[in-house]
Amino acid sequence: MAKVHITNVVVLDNPSSFFNPFQFELTFECIEELKEDLEWKMIYVGSAESEEYDQVLDTIYVGPIPEGRHIFVFQADPPDTTRIPEQDALGVTIVLLTCSYKGQEFVRVGYFINNEYTDPEMRENPPAKPQFDKMTRNILASKPRVTRFKINWDDTNNVEDEQQNIVDDAAGMSGNGENNQPGDTGMEWNEELEMNEGGNSLQMMGNGNENSNSLAMEC
Repeated sequence: MAKVHITNVVVLDNPSSFFNPFQFELTFECIEELKEDLEWKMIYVGSAESEEYDQVLDTIYVGPIPEGRHIFVFQADPPDTTRIPEQDALGVTIVLLTCSYKGQEFVRVGYFINNEYTDPEMRENPPAKPQFDKMTRNILASKPRVTRFKINWDDTNNVEDEQQNIVDDAAGMSGNGENNQPGDTGMEWNEELEMNEGGNSLQMMGNGNENSNSLAMEC
């Protein structure tokens, strides 16, 4: 049984300018004291074509963790634009929140992001070279993709039940885990997800506005 359950994630300051920090308020329950730190990472997927362009925006360590309910805000600077391929600057990409214990990742929460120009004329006729300072970042807060992984929480050689071979439907979120997708909460967003045979490519299209920026989930 997992000893940490994420119960809520709220996306703060959304929509926002591309260069504003990412901010997520995370709430989690710990069913018993953890003597070692939880390792949280925030990852920006720079391109659907290759993991080479993934950027770890920040890593924080929280612990030791007493039993009970805990809330904190995870904030990270925006990605380094020089590491984002120009052809992937606009449109839909992904930001990931991961958490690990003793070097074992046990949960991954992914959100789609739509980057677009604020000016309607620039949206119709985007410049050849991306101008990030004129872009707006809109995180699809009500449509997370959650993948859970079973890990060994204790200092024993007995690992929990073998992980089911389930592939998540978001770039960079595939693996041997359990996928949990909360139901539609009213956000008008159309997504087309297509992974190639190798599982390394994702095509995503979307348009619309979200009605909620929080979710309830158990991991």
